[in-house]
Amino acid sequence: MTDKTGIFITLEGIEGAGKSTVLPFLTEQIETLGYTVERSREPGGGPLGEALRAIFLNPDLQLDVEEELLLLYAGRHNHLRSRILPALAAGKVLLCDRYEDSTIAYQGGGRGVPLARIAELSHWAGISRQPDLTFWLDIDPQLAAERIRDRRPDRMELESIDFFRRARAAFAERAASDPKRFCHIDASQPLLQVQEQLRAALLTRVPTHRSGNG
Repeated sequence: MTDKTGIFITLEGIEGAGKSTVLPFLTEQIETLGYTVERSREPGGGPLGEALRAIFLNPDLQLDVEEELLLLYAGRHNHLRSRILPALAAGKVLLCDRYEDSTIAYQGGGRGVPLARIAELSHWAGISRQPDLTFWLDIDPQLAAERIRDRRPDRMELESIDFFRRARAAFAERAASDPKRFCHIDASQPLLQVQEQLRAALLTRVPTHRSGNG
């Protein structure tokens, strides 16, 4: 799972799965293994990415799928170059909220963009570094919608239940095709149980920090 630099870990799932809630806990648990953790997110990850995030999630804007993809890959190219690769080169754990799997699930599964088209854009944008480990927080879309109903929705949170069902199915297909990278987490359970799943998975999937790494 590791290369001679750092470890790239991503957290995936539909809106309302609880990614933002467990990120601090996951960070602490990784640090207990002796690593320095740098957290990031997509869209986002730096000045350019955060500017694009404000556009991408703005509920007052109507973006077509091509505009979504171009925004995502402009941001991801910059994110990889300016944040992800430098952190890994420094021997850190780069812990990211969303990455390529979200694009495949949302724009591919949810929007129906052919996966070959997404792969073409990914290759063109130079997205060569894939995660070493991905935690997929899996939850029924109806339950997820109930969890976020009291907050002001962003543009993606306004999508239909059917959209999120298609996205969830795409996540499931990705996880089944790459079980060595994906770790399935039942996010419908109470928070303490979700945290215990994450802790147990880390202990089996992430090696204790080696002397000499950052």
